Amino acid sequence: MISPSQSEEESPERYSTRHIRFELAPSTMIILILIIAGLWLLFKLLPVFLVLIAAFFIMGTLNPGVNWLEKKRVSRGLAIGIVFVSLVISVAGIAVLILPSLLAQAATILNQEPVFRGELADKLSNFPGSVVLADWLRHFKYGGPVSTEGAKAFAYSMDALRFVAYTMSAITLALYIMIDRDRLRGGLFAMVPRSHHIRLSRVMMNLETIVGAYIRGQVITSLSIGLFILILLLVCGIENAMALAVFGAVADVLPYIGIFLPMIAGVLSATTHGPVVTMVVLALMLIYMEFESRVLVPKVYGHALRLPSTVVFFSLLAGGVLMGVVGALLALPFAAAVMMLIEELRVQLPGVQEQVSDEVLREKDDRGEEEYERRTEGVSSEQSAAIAVEISGDRVKEEALFQKKIEP
Repeated sequence: MISPSQSEEESPERYSTRHIRFELAPSTMIILILIIAGLWLLFKLLPVFLVLIAAFFIMGTLNPGVNWLEKKRVSRGLAIGIVFVSLVISVAGIAVLILPSLLAQAATILNQEPVFRGELADKLSNFPGSVVLADWLRHFKYGGPVSTEGAKAFAYSMDALRFVAYTMSAITLALYIMIDRDRLRGGLFAMVPRSHHIRLSRVMMNLETIVGAYIRGQVITSLSIGLFILILLLVCGIENAMALAVFGAVADVLPYIGIFLPMIAGVLSATTHGPVVTMVVLALMLIYMEFESRVLVPKVYGHALRLPSTVVFFSLLAGGVLMGVVGALLALPFAAAVMMLIEELRVQLPGVQEQVSDEVLREKDDRGEEEYERRTEGVSSEQSAAIAVEISGDRVKEEALFQKKIEP
């Protein structure tokens, strides 16, 4: 038996307390502070970064036209002016042609909405499983108290003005960057070590390809579904076809769900014309959805945005959660850019073994850097940037020709 005195003497040794200290090096603390400050600054300047991103998107969209005119021996300034003026005239012409009828049809839809909602509720009330939904449709009310309508209208008008201001800022910034391209590119290359100039030029070219492919592909798919909906609804004799077609073209910008929104609107509009017309509209919309996803999208986007389904899903989810609709719109080109950077920077991912093709690419990189060092000795940063772009362009053309040869 252990006496109390023995237990008191042994307890401090048996149950001694161990202290663990975490010490951060000064350099680590400085890095953490800089990261936190950078994130805070990014959050505060988010509209500025969005304007910059929008400017890069505009540049990526218009640069192919400018480059094509330059190949036709048109000066760069004149080429930029021609492309911008053509874009403005095209947008203004389309607006003049469709805006009056679009506004009239949109006003008609808004005026007829209560009647249409009541007819739909009456049809749904005939089915036992949709009685609750029919009752909800009958008693649905928009907005809040009348006293808040003025404040809401003012808030919406301010949001609209802010959107117009940001859009004009992005267009102006894109114009300045395109005009002053050589000097800005030379300044960027001056801040990067010479050993990375070839890789930097290749990354910039690939980013331009990704952005341009995304914007041009989105324009093509939006116009395609808009024209399809317009022709389909006009043939079926459905009212307000122009407004529904424009809605479909705008909704197509949203990944995944964009195709379903105009389908729902079109089918609901067709219900007033009988079950046959409704089934025809639904069937043709489903056929078009398959055509767009399996034929049109791979064709117009090409290899630039061919991402795995899991990458697409998680990119859209993360972008939507972080930045809402804007994040969802930027998710796919951002994911494609990240995957391109991993490939171009030769990042060795865990679990991926180095292939023979990787060694070949490294040899080509070394030869390109040697040629760049030889040709840029004693020249300015602007000329060095132009030479790096030329070498990278030749490399891209060579790889494109090789890819065409191996494809069936």
